[in-house]
Amino acid sequence: VQLQASGGGLVQAGGSLRLSCAASGRTFSSLSMAWFRQGSRKEREFVAAISRTVGITSYADSVKGRFTISRDNAKNTVYLQMNSLKPEDTAIYYCAAGSGYSSLMNYDYWGQGTQVTVSS
Repeated sequence: VQLQASGGGLVQAGGSLRLSCAASGRTFSSLSMAWFRQGSRKEREFVAAISRTVGITSYADSVKGRFTISRDNAKNTVYLQMNSLKPEDTAIYYCAAGSGYSSLMNYDYWGQGTQVTVSS
């Protein structure tokens, strides 16, 4: 599976961005999808995940109520809508595909990452 993330950029605090991740190479609907992020000098952390078909979602506490993960199986794409962004959301955001839930170990396929920078 190949994953291509896009949509990052520079935004002021309180602003919004939508990340996209296009998948190819395997049946997209058979995979759970997730977003992780890694800030400067920090470990990679879970942000959000969505299940294969029925679209059950889960979120890190730090983004609940502000971020929304969704998927379009017809377009082989997963999205992360990020609202009310804060400077602490600054990180490289990675999309991932695998068996689901919040553990990095459950994801076998990773995109290249897209930088999100939130200015105060």
